[in-house]
Amino acid sequence: MTIDKAILEALRATSTGTIHTVLLKKGVRRTWMQGPRPTFHAGERLVGPAFTLRFVPAREDLATPESWSSPISTRAAIEAMPEGCIAVIDAMGVPGAGVFGDILCARMKKRGVQALVTDGVMRDGVGCEATGLPIWCSGIAAPSSVTGLTFVGWNEPIGCGGVAVFPNDIVVADGDGAVVIPAALVEDVAKAGPDQELVEMWIMKEVERGVPLPGLYPMNAETRARFEAEMKKG
Repeated sequence: MTIDKAILEALRATSTGTIHTVLLKKGVRRTWMQGPRPTFHAGERLVGPAFTLRFVPAREDLATPESWSSPISTRAAIEAMPEGCIAVIDAMGVPGAGVFGDILCARMKKRGVQALVTDGVMRDGVGCEATGLPIWCSGIAAPSSVTGLTFVGWNEPIGCGGVAVFPNDIVVADGDGAVVIPAALVEDVAKAGPDQELVEMWIMKEVERGVPLPGLYPMNAETRARFEAEMKKG
């Protein structure tokens, strides 16, 4: 999936907090993934289409080291990842089974994957950092994925951190975590997001001038009129 350049730039200029607020106003509440935190090389805001991966609880006959060579494996999924995507991994928040390690992350980086976002944990923390791949996760653990998880597929609807994620939804990740924009709402969010950022920058200046919050945040009609008048003046 190719994102229009103007939309991409608009989303890169919009914080995840603002995107969440814009979607909240549209009635879409569950967009911020609980669990993924900026962990490795996550200082820059990234935007990209979701490439989803799904784990289920470990079942002993399936969750084995031999399964890593199966046609349905994390290795095969990585080879299907398109350049520019953001991999979103449903690990059900399991804390004791690292979904990916340094070798898998290195291959993702080589394939041009932008980032990895998961509600689970990573293993080989030092090695993952060395790959340069931006990663949002809930922590680090030594055990491998098959300790507590079974990998079952990719590029299908998943749940990550309490949020439904569909392939090619747009993921925006920054210092506050990661949000998911439903594909059908991307253009609306790209338009409304920068406008909301402008409003909040103006409000912050008013706060610094000593203006009280009632009627300012949120704006009442009088404040809105004053804001619009100042914007027209440039």
